[in-house]
Amino acid sequence: QITGTLLLAVFTATLGSLQYGYSIGVINAPQKVIERHYERTLGLLHNDSLAVNGSDVMVSHSSVLMYWSLSVSIFSIGGVFSSFLVGWVGEKRGRVKGMLAVNILAVTAGLLMGLSKMGPAHIMVIAGRALMGFYCGLSSGLVPMYIGEIAPTAYRGAFGTLHQLAIVTGILLSQVTMWPLLLGLSGAPAVLQSFLLPLCPESPRYLYINLGKKEETQNCLKRLRGKCDIEKDMAEMKKEKQDSIKEDKISILKLLRSTDYRQPLFVALMMHLSQQFSGINAIFYYSTSIFETAGFTQPVYATIGVGVINTIFTMLSVVLVDKAGRRTLCLIGLAGRCVCAIIMTVGLVYLDQFAWMSYVSMAGIFLFVCFFEIGPGPIPWFFVAELFSQGPRPSAIALAGCCNWTSNFLIGMCFPYIQGFCGSYVFIIFAVLLFFFTMFAYFRVPETKGKTFEEISAEFYRRRHGTLPSPKAATEMLYLGTSTDA
Repeated sequence: QITGTLLLAVFTATLGSLQYGYSIGVINAPQKVIERHYERTLGLLHNDSLAVNGSDVMVSHSSVLMYWSLSVSIFSIGGVFSSFLVGWVGEKRGRVKGMLAVNILAVTAGLLMGLSKMGPAHIMVIAGRALMGFYCGLSSGLVPMYIGEIAPTAYRGAFGTLHQLAIVTGILLSQVTMWPLLLGLSGAPAVLQSFLLPLCPESPRYLYINLGKKEETQNCLKRLRGKCDIEKDMAEMKKEKQDSIKEDKISILKLLRSTDYRQPLFVALMMHLSQQFSGINAIFYYSTSIFETAGFTQPVYATIGVGVINTIFTMLSVVLVDKAGRRTLCLIGLAGRCVCAIIMTVGLVYLDQFAWMSYVSMAGIFLFVCFFEIGPGPIPWFFVAELFSQGPRPSAIALAGCCNWTSNFLIGMCFPYIQGFCGSYVFIIFAVLLFFFTMFAYFRVPETKGKTFEEISAEFYRRRHGTLPSPKAATEMLYLGTSTDA
């Protein structure tokens, strides 16, 4: 049964995801306006135009370009560092109190950027972006962790997909909002979330397994499950707690060193790599220039169209993920984008010879985004939480988040140079990578739909040893290794 408390908790948590998505897109639309403010602050207004072919073209000073590039990239750098702290914050503060505490970063960042006209604009915006990136790195780990732990098994995929839906909704809002409101609204979702979080129950798994508070756990489960019997949830958590006592705490270093955790960790990291190294962020970050290359006179509207399609197909994924399954949707999404990358390449290569190839390129881009949001976009965020039990889950999510943020940063920084070197053939590189990721998903990624953590770990055991574990060994922690291995 889906209760009002469960819906409130999921909605409140995904406000952090909305903040994340909004922060990704908020800096792009007002680029020229912010650059002008940087020039005023640095006293460089006399360099703001050049005569090109008889007309004045706005050209930014090299110092302004440097500060602008730093304003964009420092967001990802902040996320890379803070993603390592997800496990620590989640364990020390809890899921709800952890999300509440990190909102201080988002509100402070929003104030710095919103008030940047009143001080040195370049310093305040860069500092605000760094803080916001630090917040988003924490939020992008805490939100899927919390949702994965409170969602019923039957709806775990659908609720997990809402994290990605909130991200793409935030990106869309940042694209259609008038620029003076953009930076001023940074941090607004965090403010709303801070008011709602005290109304949300803490994760029952955290209360029972980490803190041993049985009565509070039962109260939270009753609020989340309503009239449904909570004994099955309690029995599953009790078993998981008993297994976790048999080994030491799983830190990031122990997780990396353990041979028994290697399979699920490798799958988790590859899922995040397939999300980022598929070329999707190249389209999100540089869609306007890509549409210009494809011959569109109004590329901004095409970019907004990408945002709308992004949101619609993420909503479709919410409906499909618990019916079709995680593995199936990922395979469809990866294979579909491989084909779309080839279509985009053909459209760009033959654009000079056939004008109608611009429509082929646009169709390829739109379909690429559709296939991304069907599966490979939203699934990796909650898939990690499904692969690991309570003990190693925070460390696994932290590593996956760091992998995601680092890949995001590398694509954002390197794509313009790769595009300059490869020209119209740039998406062939992504097509090759997508083919590899499709093969990996087909042979190595297990289906987790409707399965308990014990069943998922038994599947990894079967893949590793060729047989199912014996009843005595059929627990996740026994499969995942002793404290000596970890």
